[in-house]
Amino acid sequence: MRFRFCDDLGADGFGWIADEPMTRTSHALAADEELWMVDALDWPEAIDRALALGKPAGVIQLLDRHDRDCAALASRLGVPHVVAPDEIPGSPFTCVPVMRRKRWRESALWWPDARTLLTADALGTNRFYTGGQAAVGVHVLLRLTPPRALGSFEPENLLVGHGEGVHGAAATLALRDALRTSRRGLPGVLLRLPFPGRR
Repeated sequence: MRFRFCDDLGADGFGWIADEPMTRTSHALAADEELWMVDALDWPEAIDRALALGKPAGVIQLLDRHDRDCAALASRLGVPHVVAPDEIPGSPFTCVPVMRRKRWRESALWWPDARTLLTADALGTNRFYTGGQAAVGVHVLLRLTPPRALGSFEPENLLVGHGEGVHGAAATLALRDALRTSRRGLPGVLLRLPFPGRR
């Protein structure tokens, strides 16, 4: 599997993305000389770069089925592994419940000091989410009932678990647009999903 870096947040962290159709994205966030990894895939180059940002404090898995390499990394680093948390004591993050169903537990992270909002599956930027027609899209299974609680934030960095993030003034606009057009955009996204053989 090939990886590349993305979402450069300077001293606050960065992301890395797997070059594959689902473009799985992981993030390292640094605050107060502590390091938090989110939905992490174990790419040695990214892990080494992350460890230079601070002392490992935890590995956060925002979606119950997004195990990726979270458990293994947390064990290796000797830090807690938290799954779809309601809160993370000692962290700079506010946890936002996105979904609380039997087979879909998901939380988002709001980092107020860095004006950063991070989601796992609720929002994404690859073609499976947007159909190639918008900067950000709501997960196809959530489009009829989009996570409107996320619309109360005004991020300067919108980070997602599938695709590259959106930064600057465009981040809040893209978030609001994705939630606002979620329902009416569903047919178009379904028509443009990148199924095998479709270009």
